[in-house]
Amino acid sequence: MDTSAHVTFHTLGLSESLLRDLAKAGLSSPTPIQAEAIPPALAGRDVIGCAQTGTGKTAAFVIPLIERLASLPKGEPKALILAPTRELALQILTTIDKLGAGSGITATLLVGGADMVAQVRGLRQQPDILVATPGRLLDHMWNGTVNLLPITMLVLDEADRMLDMGFAPQINQIFDALPEERQTLLFSATLPADLTRLVQASVKEPVRVMVTPSATTADGVTQALHYTTHHAKGDLLLSLLREERETVLVFTRTKHRADQVGRVLGRAGHRVAILHGDRSLPQRRAALEGFKRGTFRVLVATDIAARGIDVANIGHVINYDLPMCPEDYVHRIGRTARMKTTGRATSFVTPEDPQQLRAIEQLLGQAVPVAPGSDRPAAGQQGGGGRAPGHQRGSQGRPFRSRDRRHAGPAPLQGSLPAN
Repeated sequence: MDTSAHVTFHTLGLSESLLRDLAKAGLSSPTPIQAEAIPPALAGRDVIGCAQTGTGKTAAFVIPLIERLASLPKGEPKALILAPTRELALQILTTIDKLGAGSGITATLLVGGADMVAQVRGLRQQPDILVATPGRLLDHMWNGTVNLLPITMLVLDEADRMLDMGFAPQINQIFDALPEERQTLLFSATLPADLTRLVQASVKEPVRVMVTPSATTADGVTQALHYTTHHAKGDLLLSLLREERETVLVFTRTKHRADQVGRVLGRAGHRVAILHGDRSLPQRRAALEGFKRGTFRVLVATDIAARGIDVANIGHVINYDLPMCPEDYVHRIGRTARMKTTGRATSFVTPEDPQQLRAIEQLLGQAVPVAPGSDRPAAGQQGGGGRAPGHQRGSQGRPFRSRDRRHAGPAPLQGSLPAN
């Protein structure tokens, strides 16, 4: 139920300093996830929040953290926010800096790829909040520069992605170092089975805030499929980019392919940046900031960018490769049509992709429309698309499974852009 029409930030009982910072940040009224999650979080309850990407989940946990921390004594961090990627962690830090200034709440960033010495200096400033990725937080714990015993509030942001990236052992080690008596807030766009098991072990009598069903896409996204072949993907991408002037986020399956696609688009005259895990932290920040400012019109990225990119007005998301994990499709296309705007999501589908497409459509509960002018494959040549989900099986005779990381496809073909 959308309660935001009847709730304002004033009626939530927030302090004047936080209300002023919210106004400065241009936040005039709470989104549905904020309106439903903030009151129980302010009351100290555990919260599980599920909503589409781009609906304001970050502020839904940052606001109650700031309000509760403002009344606690200073001296050591009292809150910990875990995020799966550096980009998402940086986005969270930026939100805290904006909304916590008037309340005197500070945070420091602990992520991989950054200078450990500089992070230790940040810890010595006695911040109220630690914003961290799991691996780097463990580095500090092992070095004795972070003690989690004073933590009274824990936030898991995009926890399903952390599990999908293999962080479960690190998260369990972090849980072991945290006090049992704490408040836990968990926010995500999907709640798969493995995350449900984690939730059961880490929260106590949580308030469940399900603004939209898990794996729901935003109403403003117009989805379309282009049936193509590996060697024709490049020409198709260049053709789409020539036909429009919107900002475009292109997702590839591998880092190597992201580099290749970025280089070819650059040679074709497009203002393009590249984002993936092998890029240095300064390179990744430069790519994101340049994309936000409009220095780059196109950002080519791996799934590291499916979460943690908070860029307004991305007009078009293109899945150059379908994701191996169907939940990632939801997060990828959630980069457009954020905060009730509109946008497009186009996916390239090759004869080797029926399992991935079938899994995506099963997750969505509906078929993804075929783009006008795209040739539908003949019966028996391609799964998914215009058929109802579940009518086709993969080329190996088995349905594609969520979080199956195997890649079933031919060797790369040559073309104007990397074929696969």
